[in-house]
Amino acid sequence: MLLKTFGWSFAVTALGLIAAVLYGGWAGFGVVAILSILEISVSFDNAVVNAGILKKMNAFWQKIFLTIGVLIAVFGMRLVFPVVIVAVSAKIGPIEAVQLALDEQDKYQQLVTDAHPAIAAFGGMFLLMIFLDFIFEDRDFKWLAWLERPLAKLGKIDMLSACIALVVLVITSMTFATNAHQHGGIHVDKAQTVLISGVLGLITYMIVGGLSGYFESKLEEEEEREHEAEEAARTSGTKVPAVVMAGKAAFFLFLYLEVLDASFSFDGVIAAFAITNDIVLMSLGLGIGAMYVRSLTVYLVRQGTLDDYVYLEHGAHYAIGALAVILLVTIQYEIHEVITGLVGVVLIAWSFISSVRRNRRLAAAEAAGTGSAEKAEVPSGV
Repeated sequence: MLLKTFGWSFAVTALGLIAAVLYGGWAGFGVVAILSILEISVSFDNAVVNAGILKKMNAFWQKIFLTIGVLIAVFGMRLVFPVVIVAVSAKIGPIEAVQLALDEQDKYQQLVTDAHPAIAAFGGMFLLMIFLDFIFEDRDFKWLAWLERPLAKLGKIDMLSACIALVVLVITSMTFATNAHQHGGIHVDKAQTVLISGVLGLITYMIVGGLSGYFESKLEEEEEREHEAEEAARTSGTKVPAVVMAGKAAFFLFLYLEVLDASFSFDGVIAAFAITNDIVLMSLGLGIGAMYVRSLTVYLVRQGTLDDYVYLEHGAHYAIGALAVILLVTIQYEIHEVITGLVGVVLIAWSFISSVRRNRRLAAAEAAGTGSAEKAEVPSGV
């Protein structure tokens, strides 16, 4: 099971490290290894959230996620994306941007750094919306009950997530402009760039998330109808109609996953420049890390980990909220990538431990013969 799920990741790791040695010697080997670990550490929460979505897909779309999805993640976001950033921000052609990345790495890194405010605003708003929609939804399992219960009540207000996100964006852009005046290091028009990019991130979330949610609900309706038809078919012998909406629903969930992965990859790509500005080594390291994130996502789905450890998804979404805040803060201030990675790891580890404690309490209650699972179902995150 482990080899089947992580086989491609192991193979890509071996090929990537060999390529790193051939390209940059043992120094290149070390850089690629560090970047791989960095990508995995800052994207573990990505795998947990992805698993919650991927488990709704059938085996075919899981394979698509591991094939076409990997190509988009590895080559699109980790190789093409940084080049596109430079091409757009510097107003040059893609071929010139590639040449710049290979021949003038310091200038290339500076152009990517200049584009960071727009990237951080877009990705920060997209991730913030994911977090807000999660915490404002009333859920059967509550991790930090003292916080999640009142937030679930507030979540009954329509469009609350979008309103809060827009307020955060306005405050961010205004703070950005004020700091630009004070420090004189950044032009005031960058505040407008942050505002526009953040709005685009919000719009992207609404479009992709809205479509995926719509088709997911249609799929659930069709599955319910199919179940009723199956019950009727047992007595009448009639043919059961096929679920025609499954393909569309899975496609838009897949599209949502790719946009989600893109938002998660922003911090990894930017953080990679703190280690190297060599586009080849960067692509190798981040590509290897992205493969493990993909494989880990599928592993979590097939093992049913999210069902066994019910607070794990909560921890991942809190990590998303923290990452969104970090991205918005990095518009003006530098935050070390180690902090970014540790925040996510700590929150997920905390939620995992809470889930283990919950399972032990339920097992103890069942062994004691109380028959009261509700009595044992006390949120362990408090």
